[in-house]
Amino acid sequence: MKGKLEWIYKSSKALETTFRSDEMEAVQAVMIAEDLKRTGRLKAVTFIDQVGTSWTVKELQSYVKEIETEPHNITVYFDGGFDVSSKTAGLGCVIYYEQNGKSYRLRRNALVSELVSNNEAEYAALHLAVQELEFLNVHHLPVMFKGDSRVVINHLSEEWPVIEQHLYSWADRIVGKLKALGIRPEYELVARKANMEADRLAAQALKGIDIMALSERE
Repeated sequence: MKGKLEWIYKSSKALETTFRSDEMEAVQAVMIAEDLKRTGRLKAVTFIDQVGTSWTVKELQSYVKEIETEPHNITVYFDGGFDVSSKTAGLGCVIYYEQNGKSYRLRRNALVSELVSNNEAEYAALHLAVQELEFLNVHHLPVMFKGDSRVVINHLSEEWPVIEQHLYSWADRIVGKLKALGIRPEYELVARKANMEADRLAAQALKGIDIMALSERE
């Protein structure tokens, strides 16, 4: 979770003014709030998250302690490939997250049929990633989704309307699942080169190579 600290500073001559920080992670906010308290000049401090909810330092400390044992600081890459001749699609997703003070990478792919286009394959790849988040028990957290599909990213970030019915069905299913999990999605369009891991997984799926791997990162 990200947000901004807002605090009231009281000078030695009883003058007061309000400051607001840049956006930062909740863990950093707790550390800075504790430092501010040690100055002896802090009258009040509040953390305001990205949806405008205000947190006391005590509430924020409890939140940080709670999520430490669960997956957090999550970034998802997804990609889909479609083979016109066989009418099959390869789906790939990579999930980076932290848990218990360690960093992990989860790689997953799948081969599916009965899709009709590359755009639908991209949606199916994102849906696969959301399913993996559910399996990881990710809930009520912000998650960054990155992909090189301009269609999917612009649809879900509401930059473009979803016109095709079959794509609308995928978008509706994904949005519904994210809401059910309490996940607050952020979407970022990245260059194909920056999405090579997910692209490779999708290509391997089309070749019949199944991958499900979890590894710890240094």
